[in-house]
Amino acid sequence: VKGGRREWRGMSDTRILAVANQKGGVGKTTTAISLGATLAAYERKTLVVDLDPQSNCSSGLGWRAEDGAATSYDVLLGGRAVLDVAHPTEFPHLSLVPATPDLAGAEVELVGMVGREFRLRDALAADQTGDFEFVVVDCPPSLGLLTLNALAAATGLLIPIQCEYFAMEGVSNLMTTIEEVRRFLNPGLVIDGVLLTMYDERTNLAQQVAQEVRGVFGDLVFEAVVPRNVRLAEAPSFGRPIHAYDLRSRGSQAYLELGREFLERMEVSGDR
Repeated sequence: VKGGRREWRGMSDTRILAVANQKGGVGKTTTAISLGATLAAYERKTLVVDLDPQSNCSSGLGWRAEDGAATSYDVLLGGRAVLDVAHPTEFPHLSLVPATPDLAGAEVELVGMVGREFRLRDALAADQTGDFEFVVVDCPPSLGLLTLNALAAATGLLIPIQCEYFAMEGVSNLMTTIEEVRRFLNPGLVIDGVLLTMYDERTNLAQQVAQEVRGVFGDLVFEAVVPRNVRLAEAPSFGRPIHAYDLRSRGSQAYLELGREFLERMEVSGDR
C-alpha cells in the first residue's frame, strides 16, 4: 500500500484531515468528533467540517438546525466563507461547520459546475481558515463528489477500519480512489494513519482483523485502538464529545491516546 509521509506543501499552517471510508458503520463520524475534540483538548484550535448529509457529526457536537443558519451546503454551493459558517461549540478551541440533510442535493447540483471537485479546497484556502491549526472533515460513506471535495482539499487522510468481519471490504476501492485523486486532483495527499475501531479484545476475530490490517498498512496503523464502548456509543445522543460526556471511559482514553500519537507523528514528520 502506498501512502508514506508527505512533504509539507507550505501553502498554509492549517492541516486539513479528511476522515474517510466508503463503508458505513466503521466509526468514521465518531472519530471525526472525538479526534476534533481531542485536538481541542490539547489546546490546538480545531475546526470540524460536517460533509455528510446524515449530519450526525453536527448533532454529535450539540448543533441543532436553525432556520436560515448557514451550513457546509452554503460553503460548497453558495460561496460562503468557512469562517462565516463556523459555529463555536461548548468545547474550548473547537468549532463546527455543520450540515443538514439538504447537503444530499449538493451531489446533484455539483455535477454541472466548473471545478466541482475543488469547491471545498477553495473555501479552505489559506486566507480563509483563520488561525485554525487543524480542520477535520467528516466524509459521507461513499466515494461521490462530497468525498472527492474532501480528498481534493485535504493534506492528510485518516481511515477508520472496524475490527469486524469484512473489515477490508471496500478498502481497495478507497485506495484506488486515493491514487486517482493524487494523479488528477491533489498530488500531496497522503494517508496520515489507519485507525482500528470497535475492537473487542475478547474475540479472536478482532485480533485477527487487527493483525491483517497491520499486515497490509504497516506503520500507518495507529498504535491507539478504539474499543467497543457503551459510553462512546451514548455520547452523540447527548450532543457531546466523549471527553465531555465521560472522560474516564475507555473510549475517551483511546481517543486521547490517538490525539497524542497523531500530534507526535506530525512533529516527527515536520508538519507541526
